[in-house]
Amino acid sequence: MTMFLYQLHEFNRALLNPLVTFSESSARMFSSKESWLSKLPGATRAAANYELLYRLGKDYEKPAFNIQSVQAHDNAVPIVEQVALAKPFCNLIRFKRYSDEIDTLQQLKNDPAVLVVAPLSGHHATLLRDTVRTLLQDHKVYITDWVDARMVPTEAGPFHLDDYVAYIQEFIRHIGAKDLHVISVCQPTVPVLAAISLMASSGEITPRTMTMMGGPIDTRRSPTKVNDLATTQPIQWFETNVINPVPPNYPGKGRKVYPGFLQHAGFVAMNPSRHFSSHWDFYQDLLRGDLDDADAHREFYNEYNAVLDMPAEYYLDTVRTVFQEHALPCGNWKVKGKLVKPADIKRTALFSIEGELDDISGTGQTEAAHDLCKGIRAADRKHLTVKGAGHYGIFSGRRWRESVYPEVRAFIRKYA
Repeated sequence: MTMFLYQLHEFNRALLNPLVTFSESSARMFSSKESWLSKLPGATRAAANYELLYRLGKDYEKPAFNIQSVQAHDNAVPIVEQVALAKPFCNLIRFKRYSDEIDTLQQLKNDPAVLVVAPLSGHHATLLRDTVRTLLQDHKVYITDWVDARMVPTEAGPFHLDDYVAYIQEFIRHIGAKDLHVISVCQPTVPVLAAISLMASSGEITPRTMTMMGGPIDTRRSPTKVNDLATTQPIQWFETNVINPVPPNYPGKGRKVYPGFLQHAGFVAMNPSRHFSSHWDFYQDLLRGDLDDADAHREFYNEYNAVLDMPAEYYLDTVRTVFQEHALPCGNWKVKGKLVKPADIKRTALFSIEGELDDISGTGQTEAAHDLCKGIRAADRKHLTVKGAGHYGIFSGRRWRESVYPEVRAFIRKYA
C-alpha cells in the first residue's frame, strides 16, 4: 500500500486543486479594495476563511533566495546569484557581490570565502536565507542548493551518503580549500567532517576553518525525538513505510525517494499544537487587519511548507550510519572503502555551535566533534552554547544575527 502513497497524494492534490484555486480567488475578491464584494457585511471574515483554506490546501513551491543587496563595508552592495557548479543532485550557488566603488570592490575581493553546506533533510537551502544574507556583509558566500530528487531523472543514477561526501569535496576543491571557511548547518555536519577528514588523510590542503552548527555528530548524547524514531525501528521499517517511487508526472519518475509531503507531516507531528495555534493566530490577525503579523506568518510558512524529496539511498544510509550505527564517533565509518579519521585533521580550526533548547540535535551532539578532532590544537578549537536558542535560532533570526554571527565572524577573521 505504501508504494502507492505518492500516487494517492498526487490524486488528492489534483482533486483539491479547483477548491484551492477558488479559495485563493475568493480571498482576493473579498479583501481587495477595488472589489465591490469587500464592501459587503462580513467580507473580512469571508476573506479570512478563504485565505486560511487556501493556505492549508495549496502546494508550496521552492522559494527564491531573493537577496538583491546587502550593506557591506558601509555601502549598499548589489547581489547576483550564480550557479558556480552544477551537479545532478546539487547546484553550488555563489552570491556574487558588485560595486562601482574601487575601494569597496577591493575590500569585497579581500573578504574571506565561505561555503555554507545546507541540509539535505526536507527543506530547501533557502531555509538558510538569513544565514546567507548576514554572512554576505563580510564574506564571499557559496551555498549547496540541493535539487528535489523527484526532478532528477533515473539516468543520473542513485545518490548515497558517500556521494554527498564526494560532492562536498568537489565543491571545496572548486572554490579552493587554501583560503576557504566551511559552515555546515544541522545534518551536513557529519558528511562535512567526513569530507575534510578524508582530504586530510590523503594529504590534501583542507579549509582554514570548519564551523559546525546544531548537527548530529554523536546522537548518543542527549537523544531527541528525532533520534528516538531512527533507533526504535529497524532499517527495513523505513524502507517499507516511508520510501516511495516518484509518480510518472515528474522527471524523476520511478526514482525511489523519501517524499517531501511525508517529511512535512513528520515535522508538523512533532509539535501539532504549536502549528494549530499559529494558524489560529493568523486567522485572528486577518480579522483584526493586523497585516504585519499576517505577512510574517505567510513568510514563515511559505518556507516551512516548501519541502523536497530526498533520494532513498541517501536517506537510508543516513539513518543507518548516523543514527543507528553511530559509525563516525565509533571510528568505523568507511566512505567508498576509506576509513574516516577526523584525528588526521590538523590545519583546520574547529568551531562548534549548539542551541541550549535544541530539540532536533541535542546538547553535546555537535560538541562531540572536539573529541574526534584530536589532531587540531586546543587553541584552534572553540565551542559555543547559545542560551535560550532552539534549533533554528542558532542560524536564523535575532539570536543568530546579534549573538551567534559576531562570534562566527570573529572566528573566521582570526584564521583568514
